[in-house]
Amino acid sequence: MLSVNSSNSSVGSRHVLLVEDDARLAQLTANYLHQNGFLVALEHHGDRVLDKFRSLQPDIVILDLSLPGKDGVEICAELRTEFNGPIIMMTARSADIDQVIGLENGADDYIVKPVEPVVLVARLRALLRRAQGSGEGLVSIENSSQLMSFGDLTVDQARQEVRLQGNKIELTTHEFDLLCILIKNAGKVISREELFKQTRGIDYDGLDRSIDVRISRLRKKLGDDSKRPHRIKTVWGKGYLLSSMNDVQ
Repeated sequence: MLSVNSSNSSVGSRHVLLVEDDARLAQLTANYLHQNGFLVALEHHGDRVLDKFRSLQPDIVILDLSLPGKDGVEICAELRTEFNGPIIMMTARSADIDQVIGLENGADDYIVKPVEPVVLVARLRALLRRAQGSGEGLVSIENSSQLMSFGDLTVDQARQEVRLQGNKIELTTHEFDLLCILIKNAGKVISREELFKQTRGIDYDGLDRSIDVRISRLRKKLGDDSKRPHRIKTVWGKGYLLSSMNDVQ
C-alpha cells in the first residue's frame, strides 16, 4: 500500500481511495489523478479495503471488481453501510449483468477498463459536484428551494438528507438526485432518457440500465412495493411517475 502525495497539492484537493490489484495500473492512474489535483491512496487487497477506508475517510472510492481476498461487489455493499459518498466501480468486465450487480450493491457509476484518464477525471469531478449539491443539473441548491416535502417524504437539499415519516433514509448521491427530480416533477411522467441526462449529464445511449436499477433501489428504501409500487410508478413505454397528487411545498 502507498499514498501518492506531494507538498504542492492544493488544500482543497479531494481524497480518492483507489482499490486496484494491478500495481502498475494503479500507480499510473494515481499519478494522473494527482497531476489533476487529487490526493490518492492505493489499496491492492480486498480484505484490507474497509480498514483503509475507515482510517482515511476519503471523498470518493474507485473500486476494482476483481480483487484478491474479497471481491469489489462485496466490498461495495459493505462500504454502503457507512459511506454515502460516490463509489465508482472500475472493471474489465463489460457484461450488462456485471453492471447491474455493481449498481444494485451501491455503486454510483461503472467504468469499463481500459478507460481514458481524462474520462476518469471527468467522471470523478462530476460525481463529487453532485455529492456536494453544486452541480449544474436540475438538482441545484442555488436554483431551487432547499427544503421540499411530498406527502410523508421530506428532502433537505442543503444537507443532502431525506426523511420518510420523520425517519432518516440513507441514499447514494445518484439516488438522491433521482428522487429530487421526481419530486420536482411530481404528477408528471419523466422519461428514462431525461432522468439519465439530468443525473449523468450525458445523453442516454439506449442500453444503460442504471436508471432502472436505481429506481428499484429507491423504491425499496422508500418502502414501496416492488410488484405494485404506489410511490414511484412505471408508465410502460414512457418512463416513471411520482404518483401522489400532494403538492410539493
